[in-house]
Amino acid sequence: MERYQRRVIGVALAVVHNQEDALELAQETFVRAFENLRSFESRSSFSTWLYRIAANLAIDFRRRERRHTFVRGEEAAIEIERLPNTDSDTFAEFSRAELNRRLRAALDELTPEHRAVILLREVEGLSYDQISDMLQCPRGTVMSRLHYARNRLRAILKSAERN
Repeated sequence: MERYQRRVIGVALAVVHNQEDALELAQETFVRAFENLRSFESRSSFSTWLYRIAANLAIDFRRRERRHTFVRGEEAAIEIERLPNTDSDTFAEFSRAELNRRLRAALDELTPEHRAVILLREVEGLSYDQISDMLQCPRGTVMSRLHYARNRLRAILKSAERN
């Protein structure tokens, strides 16, 4: 668990955008992995198998809950600290925070499958083959989803730019 915990949480967080939910999903990932350890086949690495469990659980959770991102507790305090400070020149910080907000909102408009593929590729830096193994879909499907997700994000961000 110690070896893979951060990455499993990162995979879940990339899909659900909520730290508490990601932590619960990570815990469920390790439980499922332990329960199904006998079914692990050495065709892929253990880490890929584990991340696939995390991604599938997160996608299923997102579909079931259809949750929106809410900022709670410590996360709210962190977001408040990110607000521009009027005592100094923080235009760059504010611009970065605004871009981050727009990007997060655009990602939320994608389907869970497209969001997972783009985050696993662009944020986690996984290869097409690793994503294919993780999500148990053909490499071509990963490439197609990634193409669609990038085009959709581009369109959403352009639309937001005009408004």
